[in-house]
Amino acid sequence: MNLDFRSLRIAFDAKRITHNATGLGNYGRTIVAMLARFAPQNRYDLYTPDPGRDELRRRLDGIPQLTFRYPRKPLHGPFKALWRSFGLSRELAPDTALFHGLSGELPSGLRKRGVRSVVTIHDLIFLRFPAYYKPVDRWIYTLKFRSACRRADRIIAISEATKRDVMHFFGIPEQKIDVIYQGCDERFKHPVDAALLDDVRRRHALPDHYILSVGSIEERKNLLLLLQAVAQLPAPRHVVAVGKRTPYTQQVEEFAAAHGLTPYLHVLEGVSFDDLPALYQGADLFVYPSRYEGFGIPMIEAANCGVPSIGATGSCLEEAGGPGALYVDPDDPQELARRIEEVLGDEALRRRMVADGRAWVARFEPEVIASELLSTYRKVLAL
Repeated sequence: MNLDFRSLRIAFDAKRITHNATGLGNYGRTIVAMLARFAPQNRYDLYTPDPGRDELRRRLDGIPQLTFRYPRKPLHGPFKALWRSFGLSRELAPDTALFHGLSGELPSGLRKRGVRSVVTIHDLIFLRFPAYYKPVDRWIYTLKFRSACRRADRIIAISEATKRDVMHFFGIPEQKIDVIYQGCDERFKHPVDAALLDDVRRRHALPDHYILSVGSIEERKNLLLLLQAVAQLPAPRHVVAVGKRTPYTQQVEEFAAAHGLTPYLHVLEGVSFDDLPALYQGADLFVYPSRYEGFGIPMIEAANCGVPSIGATGSCLEEAGGPGALYVDPDDPQELARRIEEVLGDEALRRRMVADGRAWVARFEPEVIASELLSTYRKVLAL
């Protein structure tokens, strides 16, 4: 289906697309791929300070509407960041109609060149939970994001929670913000064959039954709550945690050691993206106890993989997981323990959660998101 209105040239800040394997990189790659699919007559220019990682660019191979654009002269060190902020707009094609900052930033000079702009804000966790960030990082993020929100013709927030934060911290009027949810990679929507499941289980030494958690193992993600809950279960359950290690990981492992749970905690770092659907589909339950998220794509990934989920209250996870998932206080391990026992002990409940989850995530299908993005572009361009 063609959702576009006429042929346009749209530019993107693509640094995350070429450098980030997860998170903001996945968001950018998903957005430009779905736009090329549902609005194929447009041209999409992806501006990035250098080619980045070959394997990330290759994820967009074979899409003729996409073109990677680099600085006219090779840049090094801090000059790459300066180019993104101050030099990029000078290199835009003359017929560029719109610039979309995919990760909270916009280059200067867009208005001077007659280019309209949209910026996506994923979260303002650095303001909501400042203790998790270094002061200099908070200062830089605040400066960049506030400036982008004020200069953009329109803002995309990836959840109602993020929209509220943009209004609260930056004083942006509600009518300037569109909430457009994220989707997940198509690979999570298809059953993994038994041979691949067995191969992934063998390579990662997975137990037959486990509770899965996905995300960087940092304090905000709150993995310790899951271990505290497992410690209260009548019998221990295996926990598979997939994500980047941080110093907080040691705190989780020390708790596991103190409570005899070391054999039940499996921390997997550097897992291939290709293995993730199998890791989800092999799990009995997905638990995402994060204290705060901009959206919470792992909840969508789990629902698409047919895994019942438990999330934490306090941010936006109810928006991602919908009414089919269960939610607990991020500081209440007893409540989480009760919910885990409830889900794992009731097959009818599990089936209902899976069915409700699949129904909920239909709203995050690519065609829906592409239509909403194009609607925002129309508002900006007055088409």
